[in-house]
Amino acid sequence: RNAFTPEMLGELDDAFCRAEEDAGVRAIVLTGEGPTFSAGQDLSIFTGPVDASNVRDAIRTHYKPLIERMVTMPKIVIGAINGGAAGAGASLALACDLRIMADDAYILQAFSNIGLVPDAGSTWFMARMVGYSRALQLCIEAERLSAPRCLEVGLCNQVVTASFLMHKAMEWANELAQRPTKALGWTKQALNAAMHCSLDAAIEYEAELQAQAIATRDHQEGVMAFLQKRQPIFTGE
Repeated sequence: RNAFTPEMLGELDDAFCRAEEDAGVRAIVLTGEGPTFSAGQDLSIFTGPVDASNVRDAIRTHYKPLIERMVTMPKIVIGAINGGAAGAGASLALACDLRIMADDAYILQAFSNIGLVPDAGSTWFMARMVGYSRALQLCIEAERLSAPRCLEVGLCNQVVTASFLMHKAMEWANELAQRPTKALGWTKQALNAAMHCSLDAAIEYEAELQAQAIATRDHQEGVMAFLQKRQPIFTGE
């Protein structure tokens, strides 16, 4: 069920760190092994008395670095949601920049079913993606959201037949990998920043990023291709 353990979360964070640093990686696809994307936290560790401070530390130490890296890294992360994404597994799915779901997959904010509060960034993602009122309802009622329903409310970008999920996800990633990688990453960062800053600050940040983008080889290639009426060949530089 791809349930989270500290070891698994650490391995995921390491993998994203390597992908971020590797210039040859220009887009990332994250999916689950087997029929489930992720069932979230391994609940078997909560069968006995739980030290509240340990829970706080676990979220801060294991979940926070991974989720923050996915959101802030300057590369596009596509979530190929192949099955159920529940609890913290839903948080991981929503931390991806773009989501493509199998038609039999679902997202479930399951926390309230076991007397818990959404964590691993779920409140942040849900409020921004669907708005406060709808996010609150989906979280407190723990509605199991089918792939078509996720598409309807704005929690995913595409829904495809399950057997074609990875083909479509990789096709999408390859298309993005042929685009100007740095510009895409800066666009991601600008939009994330715009969610919690003033218009003035957003324009200032855009100006700073544009000053970097205009100096890239991909910008030069894009302009030349436009003038020469041909398709650009971007290298990510």
